[in-house]
Amino acid sequence: MNILELLGINVTKVTSTEAIVTVNVTKQLQQPYGLMHGGMNALLAETAASLGANAILPENQVAVGVDVQTHHLRPVSQGILTAKATPIKVGREIQVWECTIFLEETGQKTSFSTITLKSQSI
Repeated sequence: MNILELLGINVTKVTSTEAIVTVNVTKQLQQPYGLMHGGMNALLAETAASLGANAILPENQVAVGVDVQTHHLRPVSQGILTAKATPIKVGREIQVWECTIFLEETGQKTSFSTITLKSQSI
């Protein structure tokens, strides 16, 4: 089982210009205080950006995260979150993506991240 299956993350779109993942906020994703754990924002952002970044690369390369900057904009205790990542810059070895996470029901932004990824041969 991988982390996407374990946490119930669904991949809904992956292209070289946009990647979208969603997750239902369940008790398993919450802190003891009833709010979603902030690490989920970073995980969703890096997941979406990594999927999009890898859609650009040839099959003999993989993009791996080297930096994630996440800004938590509002707490979440329930609902479906959508993470939408788009590229800011795509270079030969380094890609920078941005990811906005929002509540699907209201469209309220809950988090914003920038993700830097480096390509390497596999």
